[in-house]
Amino acid sequence: MTRRKLAAGNWKMNGLATAGVELEALIEATRGAAAEVLICPPATLIAAFAAKARGSAVAIGGQDCHAAPGGAHTGDLAAEMLADAGASHVIVGHSERRADHGERDAQVRAKAGAAWRAGLTAIVCVGETEAERDAGRAQEIVGGQLAGSIPDGATAVNLVVAYEPVWAIGTGRTASLDDIAEMHDFLRARLVARFGPATGEAVRLLYGGSVKPGNAGEIFAVSNVDGGLVGGASLKADDFAAIVKAAG
Repeated sequence: MTRRKLAAGNWKMNGLATAGVELEALIEATRGAAAEVLICPPATLIAAFAAKARGSAVAIGGQDCHAAPGGAHTGDLAAEMLADAGASHVIVGHSERRADHGERDAQVRAKAGAAWRAGLTAIVCVGETEAERDAGRAQEIVGGQLAGSIPDGATAVNLVVAYEPVWAIGTGRTASLDDIAEMHDFLRARLVARFGPATGEAVRLLYGGSVKPGNAGEIFAVSNVDGGLVGGASLKADDFAAIVKAAG
């Protein structure tokens, strides 16, 4: 099965209004790209970025959402609000949300369901820590997160899964191509087992472990890697455009 590659940029807590110039440059640089392109800026920029990107090959997404459609949740955003601002995707269960905000699989599952309720594609993140990998529990942890974080009813349209080896982000350790292939093949098998061959083979799997212009090509060539969830390298149009090209 041919799955279209997706290059998704997670800007995290970076970007002011002036960063619109980077989006404009990215839009220009990715015209005609074979890969799908997504930027997830801070919530303050979603509406403005969606307006700039309208009619281009670049989609805009959010970095998190609340499970409820509204209510007394100060500081939170409903998935419907993201959709109303022009988002088409939302990241849920990112390793930083799990670590910094104590999010558990049940919360991530509820957020993914909220994304579907609002018509958004949920990018569900899974990944093990250094201690968990060193203890030989990588597949146990990631398999458990995958099972617990995805609601029933997944399709290739409403779900993308991103594997983040937490131990290989900012630690000085790097995941080998074999490490990546082993986990992505494992995730593919789990998706097929749960959702059946048609859906399980069609859902895209992104790699989220420090993808850069220099390593994107070899990572994207790995079995069952359908693109990347890119952090710092997505902040500059030139760098991210090179990653998008590698995905094509």
